[in-house]
Amino acid sequence: MILHKGEILFRQGDDGSFLYHIKSGLFKVTRLHPNGNMVLFNILYPGETVPHHSLITPKEVHGTAIALMRSEVEAIPAQVWYRELQEDPKKPLEVAQLLQEKVRFMQERLDHLTIGTPAERLELLTKWLGQHAHGVPLTDYLTQEEIGQLIGVRRETVNRLLRSHGHERS
Repeated sequence: MILHKGEILFRQGDDGSFLYHIKSGLFKVTRLHPNGNMVLFNILYPGETVPHHSLITPKEVHGTAIALMRSEVEAIPAQVWYRELQEDPKKPLEVAQLLQEKVRFMQERLDHLTIGTPAERLELLTKWLGQHAHGVPLTDYLTQEEIGQLIGVRRETVNRLLRSHGHERS
């Protein structure tokens, strides 16, 4: 299926009737906390099968995935996924590899958050997302607030960094 910028792949609280294999594009995953605070906590990219926490057993969806650009996704009925997991001896290794890739991604993101200055963190995020964004500028699909959440700084700092590097949105 094809989703366009702003369309929702799944919503926080969904029962998890489907898993999704991302073929192209990017998605942001947000979570609304009981106190009303909305947090961007993940970026989904090509090659991932999500939700990650449901790759082995079903669980209610933890956040809402929103397309950041035109994206192609394969919807996999959860019943089919879990049946294959039990019947296909190669499927558990596939799941382990998917989870290993996500752990490695999280290690890389943690490295990006703990390295040097905010400007360095912004540069690393821009380069990483650029691998999947096909030349679309970062500020065309993420707000300054969201960029700040991903690099651990306030929106005002992101604004200053973007202006100083000539990335200000027109």
